[in-house]
Amino acid sequence: MNIVLAIFIIFQILVIIHLLFPAVLLFLKSIRRKPFSAAQLINPSFEIDYAVIVTAYEQTNLIPSVVDSILRLNYQNFLIYVVADKCDISGLRFADQRVVILRPEQTLSNNIKSHFYAIDRFQRPHERLTIIDSDNLVEPEYLNELNTVFAQGYEAVQGVREAKNLNTNYACLDAAGDIYYRYIDRELLFAAGSSASLSGSGMAFTTRLYKDCLENLVNSGAGFDKILQYEIINRKLKIAFAEQAIVYDEKTSKSDQLVKQRARWINTWFKFFQLGLKLNLKGMLSFNGNQFLFSIMLLRPPLFILFFLSFLCFAINIFVMPAAAAIWFLAAVIFMLMFYKSLTYFKADQRIYDSLKSVPKFMFFQVLALVKAKKANELSVATKHDQDANISDLK
Repeated sequence: MNIVLAIFIIFQILVIIHLLFPAVLLFLKSIRRKPFSAAQLINPSFEIDYAVIVTAYEQTNLIPSVVDSILRLNYQNFLIYVVADKCDISGLRFADQRVVILRPEQTLSNNIKSHFYAIDRFQRPHERLTIIDSDNLVEPEYLNELNTVFAQGYEAVQGVREAKNLNTNYACLDAAGDIYYRYIDRELLFAAGSSASLSGSGMAFTTRLYKDCLENLVNSGAGFDKILQYEIINRKLKIAFAEQAIVYDEKTSKSDQLVKQRARWINTWFKFFQLGLKLNLKGMLSFNGNQFLFSIMLLRPPLFILFFLSFLCFAINIFVMPAAAAIWFLAAVIFMLMFYKSLTYFKADQRIYDSLKSVPKFMFFQVLALVKAKKANELSVATKHDQDANISDLK
């Protein structure tokens, strides 16, 4: 019985760490001195040459909008490479010579392959590249804001992905989760001395670093950003967070979109869980705070699984260790306060607050996604969106 109890206590510690991790990061941020900024040594206004890689799979209806938003950047030194994988590009016509349409001969169904398809066809040796999804829109100062952060000596930068649509409860709840992860996994994690996590688009790298990390890797399915961030942190580099480098991202507005998208994400977490373990061990052995803190974030299960495990521990402790049940209740309150703080920090739309009453239904669909996670990549390669918009619609 003592062995069973000891195992249960260890299990609880491993779970409660993730509930309290956001509060720990906030504490570390409050006591950490701001790092030296080299911005005054490197002129951030100098227009570094960028390759803007836009990836599309099967759908091209949103490409004109994203390309138009990029062409409206307050910046001149860039080329846009649209990789239209498995797409009919007969209707894509752009008068601006900075737009390069690429249509792979063979279906790639893979983000890394799409990116390198563009890299191998660069029309000039771009110093940096940034990755944008076909359903994104870009703020006019996006590249300038990236430059400001790159000027501090970083080689990898993650920007902000704000919601492009809040037209349904699902979209609002998707946006709420995105804001939470943005605050914890990017703002606080970076401010605490570690690295901001990557989120698939709205991110930029030196071309040399991107190629160095992924050129010789073979990956199928979702999760290229998980591999990329691991490779960067494994090299003892940091991913910076650019809070003012904004792209607008399409949120899932339908239940079938939600299930397929979350199935891919859950599949990705299980698939790359080992990377978190490796980085955790390496961070402890080398006393590298960046790697150690980042590994805890990688090991965190999806929120609905974390909630279920936490409730299970709380319920069992009511009968086994009532004092521990009180600790779980306190941890849950701290977590909810941190979730609320994330919404206030990024000034969430009132519709997002109103949608929180639908969280149980939202979690139900994520349970369905968990059931389908094993075959996630067979269900879909990318989330399909129908909504079109432009920057002016979001102001």
